[in-house]
Amino acid sequence: MKSELLFDARATLGEGTAWDTKTQTLYWVDILEKRIYADTELFIELDEFIGCLAPCKNGHLILGKRASFVDLEPATAQQTVLYTLTESANNRMNDGKCDPAGRLLAGTMAMDEKESAGNFYSFNGKDAEVLIPNVTISNGMAWSPDHKTFYYIDTPTRQVQAFDYDLKTGKIANPRVAINIPESFGWPDGMTSDLQGNLWIAMWGGAQITKWNPNTGQLLEKIPVPALNASCCVFGGKNMNELFITSARHGMSDEEIKKYPLSGGLFKVITNVEGMGTFEFG
Repeated sequence: MKSELLFDARATLGEGTAWDTKTQTLYWVDILEKRIYADTELFIELDEFIGCLAPCKNGHLILGKRASFVDLEPATAQQTVLYTLTESANNRMNDGKCDPAGRLLAGTMAMDEKESAGNFYSFNGKDAEVLIPNVTISNGMAWSPDHKTFYYIDTPTRQVQAFDYDLKTGKIANPRVAINIPESFGWPDGMTSDLQGNLWIAMWGGAQITKWNPNTGQLLEKIPVPALNASCCVFGGKNMNELFITSARHGMSDEEIKKYPLSGGLFKVITNVEGMGTFEFG
C-alpha cells in the first residue's frame, strides 16, 4: 500500500477527517487556521479554532469549536451554538467523532499541552457528559464492528485504551490497554477502524500510518506517509476502501520541512479492506 498526495494544502494542523456518505465528501479541518475543507477545497473559514466535525442526519454539520458544539448549515454557513463547555480559557477542542447511536464524542486539551488539563466528553444534543477526565492530548477514537468496544488515545500515553461500550446509554466501562506503541514509531494521533476490527493509527512524528490487531496488540502493517506529522485518518470512497490522511506542519523545524516538504498535505491510500464509515450526528 502506498500513500499518494491529493492536495498540497500546507496545513498548519490538518485534522478531524470525516466522510459524508450521502454526498461522498471528505471533510477535514485545519485547527489552528480555523478552516474547514471539503475534499481539496476551502469550505469555510471560522472565527474560532475548530477541532473536529461530523455530518448530521439532517444534512448539516456539527462542529467542535474551541469550547462549544455548534450546528453549521452548509448552504448558508449559519452557525447555531448547541452547547458550551465549562473549560479553562487556555483549552480548545481537539479530535472528535460520532458514535453509532449519533452522539458526538470529543475531547479538549490545553493549548500549551499541559498535562491532564483536558476532558473527554459525550454530547447527545442536549447535555455533555465527561466520559474521561484529566486527559492531556485527547485524540483517536474508534469502535469495533459490533460497536461493543470503544478505543481511545490520549497521545502522550503512547497507548490505545479499550472500553466496554454501552450503545444504549453511551457509557464506557472496564478500561484496559489494547495496544502499546513503541517510541520509535512516533506518537499515536487520529485513528479509525476497518470491518475486520483492526485499527489504523496516524503517527505524529512518525511519517506513517500503522495498522494493529487490538485483540492481540499485534502490529500488522506500516504504511509510509511523506509527511512527518501524520495526524488523522478516515475510510471513505465509493467502496469504502480509501484511507484519507491529514498531516501538519505545526512544530516542525525548517530542516524537517526541507526533508518532508509535503507536510501539511492531504493523502490517500487505496487499501485491500473495507473501512467503517463515519457515523452521523443526531
